[in-house]
Amino acid sequence: MLSPQLFHKILGVAFFLLPCCAQGKPAGIPPLRGFAHSPEDGIDEGFIPGFLPLVESETEDVIRQLEYQISRLEGVLRLEKMITASGGKIFATNGKKAGFHTALKKCKEAGGSIATPRNPGENDAILYFVKNFNTYAYLGIKESLIPSKFQFLDGTQLNYTNWHLNEPSGKGEEECVEMYTDGTWNDKKCNQNHLIVCQF
Repeated sequence: MLSPQLFHKILGVAFFLLPCCAQGKPAGIPPLRGFAHSPEDGIDEGFIPGFLPLVESETEDVIRQLEYQISRLEGVLRLEKMITASGGKIFATNGKKAGFHTALKKCKEAGGSIATPRNPGENDAILYFVKNFNTYAYLGIKESLIPSKFQFLDGTQLNYTNWHLNEPSGKGEEECVEMYTDGTWNDKKCNQNHLIVCQF
């Protein structure tokens, strides 16, 4: 069985190469100098050295195999209560705790971002982990330059909130936002160790 790291590398390469194989040449990428062939050579100018062109049925087989592997991995991760989904996003945790800035870094390294609920469904998806691990989690929300005014990490205004009663209350001293085990939010200092929850 493939290791998870190797599977993800193969998956990335496969998704990169699928448009190339489906069209018989790299999609939107001109051939590299020295590798372009003239029609007289009898070789497609999109030929990629080191790769055999796939016929359509082989491409479909590769896609089916990848879909099967992905569905199996998804099943295992759901069984282990490590992923959930809402609104087209996948939320995941490694079950570890960290401060806000470390959580940001870990999510980015994994190819995602820190979990940021933008509606009740996404809030519930994050709450699933908070309840399961019985601990708080940081959200992708921070205080703006105006005390007690919070925004998404990209600087946009919040279009959905779920503040606990009388929160936020830090008045400039608590810049991060944590989720309680009831799904409500509280402003908090960024140096607490909370569950890492990422979104993809």
